[in-house]
Amino acid sequence: MSDDTKNGAEPDRWDPGVHSYASMGYYNADYEPKDTDVLAMFRITPQDGVDPIEAAAAVAGESSTATWTVVWTDRLTANEHYQAKCYQVDDVPGRPGEYFAYVAYDVDLFEEGSIANLTSSIIGNVFGFKPLKALRLEDMRIPVAYVKTFQGPAHGIVMEREMLNKYGRPLLGATVKPKLGLSARNYGRVVYEACRGGLDFTKDDENINSQPFMRWRDRFLYSMEGVNKAVADTGELKGHYLNITAATVEEMYERAEFAKELGSVVVMIDLTIGFSAMQSLAYWARRNSVLLHLHRAGHSTYTRQKSHGVSFRVLAKWCRLIGVDHIHAGTVIGKLEGDPATTKGFYDILREDHIRTNPGNGIYFDQDWASMPGVMPVASGGIHAAQMHQLLDLLGEDVILQFGGGTIGHPMGIAAGAEANRVALEVVVKARNEGRNLLKEGPDILRKAAESCRPLQVAIDTWGDITYDYTSTDAPDTAPTASV
Repeated sequence: MSDDTKNGAEPDRWDPGVHSYASMGYYNADYEPKDTDVLAMFRITPQDGVDPIEAAAAVAGESSTATWTVVWTDRLTANEHYQAKCYQVDDVPGRPGEYFAYVAYDVDLFEEGSIANLTSSIIGNVFGFKPLKALRLEDMRIPVAYVKTFQGPAHGIVMEREMLNKYGRPLLGATVKPKLGLSARNYGRVVYEACRGGLDFTKDDENINSQPFMRWRDRFLYSMEGVNKAVADTGELKGHYLNITAATVEEMYERAEFAKELGSVVVMIDLTIGFSAMQSLAYWARRNSVLLHLHRAGHSTYTRQKSHGVSFRVLAKWCRLIGVDHIHAGTVIGKLEGDPATTKGFYDILREDHIRTNPGNGIYFDQDWASMPGVMPVASGGIHAAQMHQLLDLLGEDVILQFGGGTIGHPMGIAAGAEANRVALEVVVKARNEGRNLLKEGPDILRKAAESCRPLQVAIDTWGDITYDYTSTDAPDTAPTASV
């Protein structure tokens, strides 16, 4: 990267030319992070021959104040105050050539209440830096001083349960299938059948917006007709996640307002709309007493790879600050990526007020949310009624369990699929409340309930043997793991 010892002399910090990042102050093993610092932990993979400490210092420098050469204008600032400082570099267990680098940023480097600014700094340019083979942002500590500049979830878990008057159990949902191609009237029929059968929510999928086969206004009208009829039939409050994602923020506001006028309790956005748009819609959702559901569409393009990108645990923290009420966070046992320990860490980040460092769950910093409301995690993707005991044991009760194919694919029909899921949930929650061992007794509990619930018996017969047993690509690195 540079040769500071040319002619055997260590250059002065302000000598012109190219210096090592470490010699310019971006590495300081004696630095003790302040309570107000934003902390980040990166997984760095230096190019062959690049010193890991210099690589870590470069990450700190290029994500804060440094450029490739000395600039005298640094002396017009409180340079040391604004420099990010790498203060610790550790080998990654079992993964030669990879290192964990801990970096501290003074809170003054960031605009208050702006995820757009925070991310432009932390992940803005540095991920393309040539001396690195790969770079991954594994975790962050958001200090209380910065947390308090954000609104946070529009409503949060406690307020959502009060709005819905539903307590003591996970909420149940389903994504309408097929996700594309249905007419608006047939779409509304799916919503009605699933809600009357026992689900709390139905949902648009991430890529249903306003296509030629079904325009958004028609979908909203027929979906809410289905919701309202199911509410009248069951006496329970129901909802449908109306996806307001659109080409412009102005269009999204129009769709959100129409959803509110129709009486919807929830609207939905996709991660692909961007952080600023997400934050704007979170403000709207709080002002208008409408829940905000986030589909994490596209996240795996940068969260899934072990050595490069951004961990979902970091994205989860950003989304809690942004202010969504729901976010998809993994199932462990479904068809999508999800190591049990890593997923437990995700759920803790979203729901708990104070999270302790726990590398076994991928948590590398204490995180204090200072009473910011929690986000309701959503588990979806390849789950079914026969797994209900596992889901409750793994994920707890503050979660939305979404059975799309596991409702709509039921051989007896959509309402029967919803009934199977609701009955399975009720008997498993009852068994938990009685202190029974869900993992050991769960299959027998479900089989016993199925004796008096034909839809549950059919669900177990249809999907009971379906599993997705694949090695996770993102398990915590507290012990050696296989390279991917």
